[in-house]
Amino acid sequence: MDAIADAPFIRLHPDDTVLIARRAVAEGSVVAPGIATAARIPPGHKVAAKQHAVGEAVRRYGQIIGFATRPIAPGDWVHVDNCGMGDFEKDYAWGIDAKPTLYVPQPATFQGIVRPDGRVATRNFIGIVTSVNCSAHVASMIADAFKRNPFTGIDPLAEFPNVDGVVALTHKTGCGMGDNDGLRILRRTLAGYARHVNFSHVIAIGLGCEVNQISGLLEEQNLAGRLRNMDIQSMGGTRKTVEAGIAFVREVLGEANQVHRQPVPASHLTLALQCGGSDGYSGITANPALGHASDLLVRHGGTVILSETPETYGAEHLLTRRATSREVGEKLVSLMRWWERYAEQGQAELNSNPSPGNKAGGLTTILEKSLGAMAKAGTTNLTAVYDYAAPVTEKGFVFMDTPGYDPVAATGQVAGGANMVCFTTGRGSVFGCKPAPSIKLATNSAMYERMEEDMDVNCGTIISGRETVQECGERIFQLILRVASGERTKSESFDFGSAEFAPWPIGATM
Repeated sequence: MDAIADAPFIRLHPDDTVLIARRAVAEGSVVAPGIATAARIPPGHKVAAKQHAVGEAVRRYGQIIGFATRPIAPGDWVHVDNCGMGDFEKDYAWGIDAKPTLYVPQPATFQGIVRPDGRVATRNFIGIVTSVNCSAHVASMIADAFKRNPFTGIDPLAEFPNVDGVVALTHKTGCGMGDNDGLRILRRTLAGYARHVNFSHVIAIGLGCEVNQISGLLEEQNLAGRLRNMDIQSMGGTRKTVEAGIAFVREVLGEANQVHRQPVPASHLTLALQCGGSDGYSGITANPALGHASDLLVRHGGTVILSETPETYGAEHLLTRRATSREVGEKLVSLMRWWERYAEQGQAELNSNPSPGNKAGGLTTILEKSLGAMAKAGTTNLTAVYDYAAPVTEKGFVFMDTPGYDPVAATGQVAGGANMVCFTTGRGSVFGCKPAPSIKLATNSAMYERMEEDMDVNCGTIISGRETVQECGERIFQLILRVASGERTKSESFDFGSAEFAPWPIGATM
């Protein structure tokens, strides 16, 4: 990347045919000798560095991000009006770039909560999962009984300082569905949360007549003995179920509070990588900085989970080169083919993925978005590919199949075992994902300064030249360790994280 901090444009790779505006650039500004901008270029957007004929590839990061849909002159603003999708040959080169991981001799540590089974938590919640939307309100009433009142200051958990809260995880499905993939994914997701290391105790609340029977959930997912469960109809209605739920929480609070933090290796961290509300800077600042932090965590023995399959579409051939086996790489490619069919059945196209906010921020095609998004995963080997919400057992960099929609994607990652989340954003997404703490990374300084109460890290320092990608990545890695040790994130200060629980609602609703 061009490191001249006061230059108006950035060249990311010698083969690029576009440059990126470091800030808003006026019409007539010099792009290169003999080339001037033909219009005002918004910050984070692209300007042509050469002539493009119709159908010619447009390159960023040294990779194809689209094709000229009309002639593009040097100095033209390159965006949705003159750049679009097209087919091109991908070389999957299975595992050609895989290499031994350089593990550090002295792994970092954090102050974790060691559970009786040896797993390590970063937070200590009591959870309430719901089998169906019909039990959502009852679950919320139980959790609300243990919330601090902001007006009176009364805190029902004041005597239990080691309990981070009582969380109701509600959703909009669980019935009106058949015995199909939708039901299996929902049960796998609920089971992942029921087993999550950041929960000391979990209650399951059902209605009683739903398709997703709690008995079926317990049997299919081998959860017997893990959950206290009750259904509203058998308990005798709303009031009696709420009273029983509150009584259970009060019963276990003392036990849940009997934890303490102790030094443990960073290998116990499983980090979910997320991005949302992306912009033209995402692939230049926050995502590669998080990628450097991801590499550090892997080298310290930990695990990072990249997801959002539709936001990896078009860049999957760069990940297959890092796969530890052809089988791993082929599973990733098979997911892309599945998503092509899934989008077609839904009368959609994968290139519709960049949202209006993404496009306003400078992203033009899903290829461009994917190339920037995958930078979160750093450079280490791809060791495994998982289905949505499946338990993650491999160490290192892994991939999980999820939609690109952030709450649904993160829900799958946390169900898979992520005990931390790092979320990059350029437009200013606000987010949390209880029971895992979420660190928010801003791609640009203007948004960070505008939304500092919500953002944990300003990665715009890379654009201004005050920091390198590596320096920012090291800063993120150190924050990950501190947050894993109990330091609160900005999203936690606003109590984000329960409303964002969103299992993937795949399949027909009947």
